[in-house]
Amino acid sequence: MFKSMMLALGMLSIAATAAVPPLGMGRAATPAEIALASISVAPDGTGLPPGKGTAITGRAVYEAQCAACHGAKGEGSAAFPKLVGGVGSLMSAQPVGTIGSYWPYATTVWDYINRAMPYQNAGSLHPGEVYSVTAYLLYLNGIIKQDTELNRRTLPMVEMPNQHGFVDDDRPDVR
Repeated sequence: MFKSMMLALGMLSIAATAAVPPLGMGRAATPAEIALASISVAPDGTGLPPGKGTAITGRAVYEAQCAACHGAKGEGSAAFPKLVGGVGSLMSAQPVGTIGSYWPYATTVWDYINRAMPYQNAGSLHPGEVYSVTAYLLYLNGIIKQDTELNRRTLPMVEMPNQHGFVDDDRPDVR
């Protein structure tokens, strides 16, 4: 009896939801608007835009846009995470998850900076600035040389220290 009553209530709520008319607000996004929001970057570099940068050019962008929160050399602060160091610490009692110790792909670093930084004005950096800041952070972590040019071709080739620290999820129910 209880099960049939719950089933009836569930079906009634589904029917009520389906009967709600549109609110008459907004509109469907256009293909052009959807394309603007389609900014995903894959580990292999698919989705990276044209542009280039080095740690040399990235230092000035970092100092102007990032250092106030993350420190002059990526050391972090009470409110913002450390970006440099921590290599070899992930299996220790006090792991330090930074770009150099945790992140598996350099393209992911680029993607995150592009989407979410600087904190107070997310997404405001142009692709060349993002390549430059990414290069500067990779340089500070000892992953690339100061004059290494990052672009849509070279960035996916950067091997991160923890690149092999992740395993694919091969469960059949996970896509």
